[in-house]
Amino acid sequence: MRNRHALALTLAAAATLVAAPASLPAAAATTANPAAAKAHCPQLSEKLAWYGDNRDHLQQVIDERGRCGSHRGHDQQRPVAAFDWDNTVVKNDITDATIAWSLRHDKILRPASWKSTSKWMTDAADKALTKACGTKVPVGKPLPTSTDTDCADEIFEVREDGRTMSGAAAFAGKWDHRHTVPQYAWVPQLFAGHTVPELRSYAAKARGQVLAAPIGATQTVGTHEIPGYARYYEQQRDLIRTLKKAGFDVYIVSAGSEPVTEVWAGGKGGVGIDRKHTIAIRSVLDRKGRITTSNQGCGDVPVNKGEAIPYIDGKRCWINQEIYGVKGKSAWDKQDASHRIALGGGDADTDVTFVGDATGAHLVLNRNKDEVMCRAYDDADGRWVVNPMFIEPLKQKPDPYPCSTTAYNEPDGSRGPVLRDDGSVVADQADAVY
Repeated sequence: MRNRHALALTLAAAATLVAAPASLPAAAATTANPAAAKAHCPQLSEKLAWYGDNRDHLQQVIDERGRCGSHRGHDQQRPVAAFDWDNTVVKNDITDATIAWSLRHDKILRPASWKSTSKWMTDAADKALTKACGTKVPVGKPLPTSTDTDCADEIFEVREDGRTMSGAAAFAGKWDHRHTVPQYAWVPQLFAGHTVPELRSYAAKARGQVLAAPIGATQTVGTHEIPGYARYYEQQRDLIRTLKKAGFDVYIVSAGSEPVTEVWAGGKGGVGIDRKHTIAIRSVLDRKGRITTSNQGCGDVPVNKGEAIPYIDGKRCWINQEIYGVKGKSAWDKQDASHRIALGGGDADTDVTFVGDATGAHLVLNRNKDEVMCRAYDDADGRWVVNPMFIEPLKQKPDPYPCSTTAYNEPDGSRGPVLRDDGSVVADQADAVY
């Protein structure tokens, strides 16, 4: 059973949230004597650069919600902060790094049929993978992807873009586009047949490789060129450390495979987040402890083939279920302020729902993703904190985000306008923080 605890903010804290002005003051101290507060309250490092007054905004939430603010007594339950992982806590994608390492070291096992790996896989993808990877390797044995460029290419293209190398759709059918995306769900399914310790070992080796590579390095998978390096963001490492010192429970909520995320989040050189505080796609294991193509469920979705992963609204569901103990269909719903995180951090539309649920601050690293940037720049509650990526930030997006027309990811896969809680349409937003 995973760690579950219910968080209850005091009524006074909730009242403070409602009464807070739309624009947060720059001063981080919440006492009459800022110097005294700084002496005994955990502080974000002033040696690490943040955009504008973002450090002050985050510090204010730490001071108000942590042990120097509303969370003073041992009888009170701890406030919660939650972060996405890829491109939020680290630069670049650890799933891509793990898959790349695995393909170069022949760690993908041949399935009985490619179509059986995903309930949405098309005949075109099944045929393309079968043709590229062949049938000579016995089922359950490693594919020679280190030397078979065609096989490595086809696998990586399906994972990366949801298409075959010829451009055919790799996945088709019906799924809730705010609960899952097949190529994300396919990653742990791709490692079916391996044990969790084996997958962790692949992730650890990939981690060592990309952390050792210089910033800007690339690597080749088949004929795909992808980033070949990764770095922990020191600002995020410091933020997580400070939150924990201030009495927050800090969680990672990722749409990646959970064993891979656990390797990066905890242990030597990580950010001090243990397995109990790491939430990602959880594979069902067989009797021998091997990964299967089924996943654990969330809310009213039982064990499944990928229908309910931590993706957009799915991240809310997993937070509600695993952190606050919300059961059944209600886990998909926005909870009252006393059962929501105080601080959320993300970088993409995948994160927009849970980051928006935060009652204290919504931290977004700007990667030019439409829906989340529309929410962030609209700043309806005055608590959105936008920061450029700390390493290799993007240039300013030349055109406004299409918030009023096509920025929202509809459940059926179509695109629509971004709406506020009152139903009004968010106007198109210019990119201002880069």
